[in-house]
Amino acid sequence: MDRRSLLVSGALLAAATAAGAAAVTAPATFSIDGHVVLQAYQALVEEHLTGVLRAIRALAATSDAGTASWTSIRPALDRLSQDLTTDATVWFAMPDGGYSTTAAGPVGETLADRDYFPRLMAGRDVAGALVISKSTAHRSIIVATPVVKAGVVIAAIGVSLRADLVSQLVGERINLPDDMTFYALDSKGQTAIHHDPERMFQYPSEVGDASLKSAVATMLSQPRGTVEYTFAGASRTALFNESDVTGWRFVLVRIHK
Repeated sequence: MDRRSLLVSGALLAAATAAGAAAVTAPATFSIDGHVVLQAYQALVEEHLTGVLRAIRALAATSDAGTASWTSIRPALDRLSQDLTTDATVWFAMPDGGYSTTAAGPVGETLADRDYFPRLMAGRDVAGALVISKSTAHRSIIVATPVVKAGVVIAAIGVSLRADLVSQLVGERINLPDDMTFYALDSKGQTAIHHDPERMFQYPSEVGDASLKSAVATMLSQPRGTVEYTFAGASRTALFNESDVTGWRFVLVRIHK
């Protein structure tokens, strides 16, 4: 597939040069390399996540965040929540894991048991962790940053983006033909986003045949490449590329019918 051209709509060329721009419908088609399509799709998702990260980093540096007070920081977080295009839960967490959300205020739950939480408390950003939200039960993608004062982490600001709406964003901006699909796998092989919302958060290696299991293993062991496998009765060719932003493998698939 690396050497074969793929027919894609004119909207893909617009997406490749301006990932955040609105999709454009064009009657003509262009024959372009599949890597261009993969890069456009990956850039769209990465820019969305990094845009959220930039916004919460800016908020984490404010005096309101530095108070470690939910009451002080809530107005700014409410504004952020309203501005996000993919409906999300915005939250403010304490070092013990207790947290509050813009939707519900203090929730009486803890984030201390989340795999990403120790990273936050160590002063590092999080981008792309997958969770089932405790407050909404949505399949969510975590973007979060610590609030640091005098070299000590005193709180954290996070956003739980709905994975289905991030997938929908891709579908709306990147008009793939019927014989193509997309998904992304996290470092554990779990599906982060998918053209088919029902397949999000599945482990493909557990739902397909041996060829898919082998393809997933290859994708997780290499930063980029091409794999072949069968799924749902059809042979497939997939291009994949590792993300420096999330650690995911972004995957573009052509279905051979």
